[in-house]
Amino acid sequence: MNAEMNFGEMEIGFDVPALPGMTVDEIQTPCLILDLDALERNIKKMGDYAKAHKMRHRAHGKMHKSVDVLRLQQELGGAIGVCCQKVSEAEVFVRGGIKDVLVSNQVRDPLKIDRLARLPRLGARIIVCVDDLQNVGELSAAAQKHNTLLECFVEIDCGSGRCGVTTSAAVVELAKAINAAPGLKFTGIQAYQGAMQHIEKYQDRQAKLDIAIAQVRDAVQALNAVALEPDLVSGGGTGSYYFESNSSVYNELQCGSYAFMDADYGRILDQDGKRIDEGEWQNALFILTSVMSHTKPDKAICDAGLKVQSVDSGLPFVYGRSDVKYIKATDEHGVIDDPNGVLKVNDKLHLVPGHCDPTCNVHDWYVGVRNGKVETLWPVSARGKAY
Repeated sequence: MNAEMNFGEMEIGFDVPALPGMTVDEIQTPCLILDLDALERNIKKMGDYAKAHKMRHRAHGKMHKSVDVLRLQQELGGAIGVCCQKVSEAEVFVRGGIKDVLVSNQVRDPLKIDRLARLPRLGARIIVCVDDLQNVGELSAAAQKHNTLLECFVEIDCGSGRCGVTTSAAVVELAKAINAAPGLKFTGIQAYQGAMQHIEKYQDRQAKLDIAIAQVRDAVQALNAVALEPDLVSGGGTGSYYFESNSSVYNELQCGSYAFMDADYGRILDQDGKRIDEGEWQNALFILTSVMSHTKPDKAICDAGLKVQSVDSGLPFVYGRSDVKYIKATDEHGVIDDPNGVLKVNDKLHLVPGHCDPTCNVHDWYVGVRNGKVETLWPVSARGKAY
């Protein structure tokens, strides 16, 4: 999208937090910055892994909500397309030229279903998740109305306790209904175990996935028995992709946070007991913040508070420093514990947010940085697209 933008017409500090060519010290804060070297390294690594394991990788767009980041995931990592959670979010990616889009969620509102059924007209393959027979008829009617094809995944609740059916019999019943419905195509299974992604110990995550994989394998066997072999069995996240890709059941991954990383994901452990942000993945996303007050000798106040981040998974940490600590967030302020008084007004700090997805959704721009200079700006294309 960069090539389409005239940055010369944009005012720093109002329209954008920075412009290409500026130094990090000149960036207006608080804002999101991306370490482009780390981002590209993460994307290439996941792409190489997926290719080596003969897995499709459908990158999860709900994490970054950026057409530009998704394009990079396709170009550098071989991602085949994108997962979205909402119809409006999917529409942003389709309008941005992404041709293979999964709404990894149920769509039930009539207007949303109608908009979903129109998306194939824009040249994209559209897949949606189903867990209820009534929804099959709703989707079929809309697809026929617009003379389009909607592909469907039957969603299995394999441990998250949210959407999805729990028995192989229910999976077969839905698949048969989809297969018989005009305008629809049964394409496969959605089986994402989200509840275990952030469990700290590798072995504990594996135990949860072993149960999920057995459940999905049973469903696939039941489908094969009635000649409804699924083309795709999709799932897997940053905390589990190695289990799904070695299961011989899944053939598509849906990893998202690996590209940016955050504090909550970073603390989980790999097979060797090492934090995954200490080798497996690198922190690429930061909230850049400035010290705005230091009237207390042992505390600095920065400009990154609750309005620029989500703290549902805990407070951010100050990247690359052990001498200061982010300890409290209010609406517009962050409190930094500075026992030795090392910080001064206008010092900049890199914060790793606790949870990247909802943090990204409250910003307009990513500022891409390389070697201390702003290289690019990318809009958070689907910001606020929650319907």
